[in-house]
This record gives sequence, structure tokens and C-alpha cells, in this order.
Amino acid sequence: MRAVLGLRRWRHNPLRRPTDLAEAWVALVALLLLLLAAPAAGWAVGAATGASLQQSAELHSARHHLTTAHVIGPVEGEAPAGDPDAALTRQVRPMVKAYWATPGGDRVTGALPAARADSWQPGDTFALWTDGRGRPVGRPMSPDDAREQAVLAGIGTALLAAGLVEGARRLTVWRMVRRRYAWLDREWAGTGPDWGRTGAGS
Repeated sequence: MRAVLGLRRWRHNPLRRPTDLAEAWVALVALLLLLLAAPAAGWAVGAATGASLQQSAELHSARHHLTTAHVIGPVEGEAPAGDPDAALTRQVRPMVKAYWATPGGDRVTGALPAARADSWQPGDTFALWTDGRGRPVGRPMSPDDAREQAVLAGIGTALLAAGLVEGARRLTVWRMVRRRYAWLDREWAGTGPDWGRTGAGS
């Protein structure tokens, strides 16, 4: 709004300098970019990210299978089956020996991180995600997770675009001000020594 008022104020002002009108135009362009381009960039990135994540979520859902793990007993000093983050997982949840069924119907026995940190008794069950061979895997991304990440990506892109626009505006105005001061210095260097002298034309 200040940019529009600046244009109206400087447009017919006899004291207007060329840089005053240029700064007002820069501010107006920056305002339009902030209101239109930044949200559009955020929406475009969010939509593209959402489509990609939804496709990835569907692919993971097709390759991952939900089954039930049956606890046999506790396990000490044994890595979880198929889990590369064994050490970290073991610190958070206890390890239990359990069996579960593969998508093909075979029975598999191995060590798993329990679904919660409570104590487990033989016969207890918990949900387990596996791949096509029955190896434990992480929970696949859900459509809600994909949408949430897409929204965050869109918001982040919009904020980044707005920051770039504002940074470009500040840099442009700073260079204009520097140029104006340099012009004033040159003018003063030519006029200043004779200022106020009789017959100097000042």
C-alpha cells in the first residue's frame, strides 16, 4: 500500500528525484511479487511435492504388508531382524523374540523391537510391517503424511520466495541510495567550494 501511495505522491511532485520514483516502482513490484508470485511458487512446489509423495506412498503401501507378530519371549544382545538402526532402536524399546507370517504364508522367527517400551509376555501380539519376503520394515508413508509434508514444503517455498523478493528489494534500494549519495557528492564537490561567495553564481 505504501508503494502505491509513494507512486501517487512522487508522480507529479516538483521535488521528485528520478530515484524517488524508481524506489516507489521497486516497492510496488516487490509488493505484487509478495502477494502473487510467492504464494504461486509455494502452491506449485506443494502440489508437485504432494503428487510425488502420494505416488511414493502408494508404492510403499503396495510393497509393504501388515501382519501380526507373536511374542515368544525377551531377547538380550540380539539385533532386530532387518532393522539397520538396531542400536538406536534397542535403546528406546526392548527386544523380543517373535514369529510372524510372510505374505506367502511362511512362518518367520526373529528378534524385533517391541511396539512399546512396556514389558512383554509370551503370547502378546503387535502389528508389524514387512516387505514381500517377510522382512520387517518401517511403517509406510500414509496419504495424510504425504499431504502434511507437501503443505510444509509449499509453505517453506512461499516463505523462501518472499524472503528472496524482500532481499532483492532491499539490495536494489540500497544500491539506488548509494548511487544517489555518490551523485550528491559529485555535485557538492563542484559547487561546495564556491558556496556563498559573491559572484560565484550560487
